[in-house]
Amino acid sequence: MFFADEASRGLGIELVEHGAGRAVVRMTVTPAMVNGHRTAHGGFLFLLADTAFACACNSHGPVTVAAGADIVFVAPAREGDVLVAVAEERARYGRSGIYDVSVRRGDEVIAEFRGRSRSVRADGGGRGTHRDTARETPGTTTKESR
Repeated sequence: MFFADEASRGLGIELVEHGAGRAVVRMTVTPAMVNGHRTAHGGFLFLLADTAFACACNSHGPVTVAAGADIVFVAPAREGDVLVAVAEERARYGRSGIYDVSVRRGDEVIAEFRGRSRSVRADGGGRGTHRDTARETPGTTTKESR
């Protein structure tokens, strides 16, 4: 999955280690990743953590996507910093999972991320076959039908 991830690889993210329910990725903060405060833009930190999360939750085989994620920024990163994100599975149940990712600069924690995953059904449901069932159900109001 990682080798087909043009977005992550295009930003210089490297897959350092991977195994069942675990992944380690690394990225160097470039000048293009720095915001007006001269710190790494939070979106790039989220992307790094999300990449580690994706590698870990897809390590079991079925295509798995993010159902949601949260991040807490603990310390700023700056241009030139080498950041490492370590993702670890906390729980898997049915088609769902919970993963924690720590983003570090050396021994210092930069951010903590928690991702919730969902495996795509083997029959392809949910993969390019989205149907708006609310539009098909009489009496249902959607944002689009208001």
